[in-house]
Amino acid sequence: MRFFARVFLPCLLFVYIAIETYLRLQHTSLCGEVGCALAGELLRFDHIYLNYFGLAGVLSLIISGYRSLKSSFFETLFFMMLYAGIAFEATIIGYQFIANPEPCLFCMSVFSSLLVIAFFSQMKHFAIVLVSVILIFVGLKTLTIPQNRSFVTTPGLYLIQSETCTHCKKVKEYFSEHHIAYTPIASSEINARGFLKFVDISSIPVLIIKEDSSMTILKGDRKIIAHFEAQSKEVSASEVLSSPLQSSTLALSSDFLGTGEDAGCALTITETPSCADTNATPIPQH
Repeated sequence: MRFFARVFLPCLLFVYIAIETYLRLQHTSLCGEVGCALAGELLRFDHIYLNYFGLAGVLSLIISGYRSLKSSFFETLFFMMLYAGIAFEATIIGYQFIANPEPCLFCMSVFSSLLVIAFFSQMKHFAIVLVSVILIFVGLKTLTIPQNRSFVTTPGLYLIQSETCTHCKKVKEYFSEHHIAYTPIASSEINARGFLKFVDISSIPVLIIKEDSSMTILKGDRKIIAHFEAQSKEVSASEVLSSPLQSSTLALSSDFLGTGEDAGCALTITETPSCADTNATPIPQH
């Protein structure tokens, strides 16, 4: 049983990781799920190096497992490496369950294999392993980890707001009165807060206007409402200009279009300096 658990099973795991590594180098994989691709995006380095690390770790496990059959020192080393590998995989799997819509099946397979090896290697201590894994999952669950998903996906209006913000209420009331459809995004969402920090905005409301080839950002209730008031005036002026008996001049603000001169996918941040102190509700920092 000890040879089966400490040598044979790790050898099977080594072959599995080796096959996956080869397929990765050929730009394919045993796992075709979306979760596997998303798991690679969470790494700070190319995911192929994680495969190399796994191969080296399992090879060390095989060697120490074989030597542990006759040496208490290598037996201790075998279990140290095995439990460290389980903790490492449990952390990765736990993070994927929280951050990804679905976990990576390859990581799940490696994690399950390590648990099977631990079970057959030392059954009387397996309960301790399970408790440790559960505690890792619980610890990760207590963290505010952003999910790997997008809020602004299709053309439309997206309002980053808070239910308790008075300036946000003004914008939402204006949208309701003028039947303007929008998607509300709570400022408590960690992804929304990360986005605002990325573009150096520290107050709400913030309106994101996503179009096919551009994206405009407006900050502050005055600026947001003024943007739609200007659009309304433009429509009215166009109707007047279309009449052959009348003429009129339409004046638009310099940032009305809000897309810059770039014909590609532009991101324009439009702010009103006068509203910086009086027209914004700070987002609480945690």
